[in-house]
Amino acid sequence: MAALQTAVKALTAEGLPLQRMVVVLTSTGEGRTPPVVKAAATMLQSQVSAVVQMPFDPHIRVHGLADADRLARQTVATGSALVAAVLASAKRSWGDPLPPAPVPAALPGTVASLRPARPSHQEGVLT
Repeated sequence: MAALQTAVKALTAEGLPLQRMVVVLTSTGEGRTPPVVKAAATMLQSQVSAVVQMPFDPHIRVHGLADADRLARQTVATGSALVAAVLASAKRSWGDPLPPAPVPAALPGTVASLRPARPSHQEGVLT
């Protein structure tokens, strides 16, 4: 809990927009949510866009996400709630409908930039 509080303070000090952030708290075992996790969720609720608590799903621990049909209904429902929370946060931040995504600039060192530049004229040839 102390590390989470420190991280939130550092992010706030850096001026990062916490109100756009969606936080997912995952359960690492079956049973009730520990009081420390409940406290973290409560602390974050007023500072971020949404806090989603992902339940423990033993299938993920054993098989990962290779066979999504085996996920528990509660896991699928929480995943849908997470997607909805991210979309709602984006719409609050940038409007509805969302603006088109910008086209990223080419990375330095791409194939085009590695080719040697062609000279505008060849030596010894008059144009």
